[in-house]
Amino acid sequence: WGGNGPAWSPPRAARAGTAVRGAGSAPAHPAPGPAAAPRWDPQPLAYQELQSERTEVPVSRLLEETALGRPGSEDSAGCGELVWVGKPVVFGRAESIAGKYGVWMKDPEPVPPFTRETTWRVDAVGTEVRQLFQYEAAEQLARGYPAKVHFLPRPLESTGAVVYHGGLFFQPRRSRTVARYDLRGEAVTAEREIPGAGYHGQYPYSWGGYTDIDLAVDETGLWVIYSTEKARGAIVLSKLDPETLEIRRTWETNIRKRGVANSFVICGTLYTVSSYSAPNATINFAYDTATGTSRALSIPFENRFRYLSMVDYNPAERQLFAWDSFNMVTYPIRLSRP
Repeated sequence: WGGNGPAWSPPRAARAGTAVRGAGSAPAHPAPGPAAAPRWDPQPLAYQELQSERTEVPVSRLLEETALGRPGSEDSAGCGELVWVGKPVVFGRAESIAGKYGVWMKDPEPVPPFTRETTWRVDAVGTEVRQLFQYEAAEQLARGYPAKVHFLPRPLESTGAVVYHGGLFFQPRRSRTVARYDLRGEAVTAEREIPGAGYHGQYPYSWGGYTDIDLAVDETGLWVIYSTEKARGAIVLSKLDPETLEIRRTWETNIRKRGVANSFVICGTLYTVSSYSAPNATINFAYDTATGTSRALSIPFENRFRYLSMVDYNPAERQLFAWDSFNMVTYPIRLSRP
């Protein structure tokens, strides 16, 4: 589990056939046949909490704070490295136990009738999580009255969902698949298995909660974060086609998924959070998909309410959205100049 060994290891020499692929090439990890799926027994609990004790990784360097890149960009223009995360700002609070863990988000590339202000929320505690709450704006979310409630045709798993280009992308419960629910048509329009991906407690983040498959959005598109038996628990990052969910490209990192609390993607770089419960946590690792290299970081990150279950980047607003023990918060950030 999270306490067994360091979260990061030095990069290994690439084996033949395992190098990062170029654009348009086959994924670095081809899909195994059904017989290759790992054998394991899912936990019988209604909802899993995996507590872990971990030693924080030593600081390698502290990045100097610089100016924020151009805000509001819909592509990679103005991109840079994450150098600073500010204090959390609370936008709302869940009042029932179902909202101890959850996910809230806005679409950085909305499709009418939705806008960039339309806010979405899922309270993720339970075994049949199907309700997606729609709010006209974050202010309506703060008052607690949704404009509409969508009932998903399949229950979703944990807190890894995102909203992007008019769709809710989520992991259906007890599966290694990713699905797209069209918000306007109110139907699932695409579904695809992530080959070899652990699920339902096999390779979660350190806080548990069946966080094996985590979706993310950045300036360049849609991502899925997971691990496989072949990767031996290290984070695997794949770029997805948002319409078909086909894997376009895959990277295998050297960051242990159970050794970090959460992760997100900014400008094609994966960032990880050191702890879900320590009040003074850090952004502790970065993996750059452009170079295929990892580096250790120590960017301060505050867990104000001591139970971080979700963190995602919104490229339109250039800030982080997070769920911290019933509380829906945002974090301002700064990126280095390109």
